[in-house]
Amino acid sequence: MSKTEPPGVPVTTSPMARALGMIDLSSGSEIVVKIPYRDDLVGDPDMGVIAGGVVTTLLDHTSARAVAAALTEDTSIATLDLRIDYMRPARPGKDILATAYCYKVTRSVAFVRALAYDADPSDPVASAQGAFMLDSNAGRGVGANLAPVRAVARRKP
Repeated sequence: MSKTEPPGVPVTTSPMARALGMIDLSSGSEIVVKIPYRDDLVGDPDMGVIAGGVVTTLLDHTSARAVAAALTEDTSIATLDLRIDYMRPARPGKDILATAYCYKVTRSVAFVRALAYDADPSDPVASAQGAFMLDSNAGRGVGANLAPVRAVARRKP
């Protein structure tokens, strides 16, 4: 960790974020999230860099956090579209950071830009642009979109 980087807070709001060890480094309206380097997150042992899927998850999570920060009221948020351009492999042994900002919010969709980098934001590992649906559960409770479980008739042997 650099001397200018704040210590951060572990992200516990999402099981995936918790499993990946995401750390929130945000301050004010700037959303910054870090995934510390771990050997079990490496995609190619010969290269020793964090897997692309981990970077995708980091960009998606950080982007959704930027949407939440841009809203005046809490609501559910769902990823509609996330386009990611990978620009180079991450450096072996380095943490990955992501920054994101929400640049447009409509009644039902929010738009975000994000960057993932390992040392310098001006030399990104990947960039992303996404669209996120707002109030994705239309006011229904968690799991309301799931079909009810039906009893299955068992055949007699």
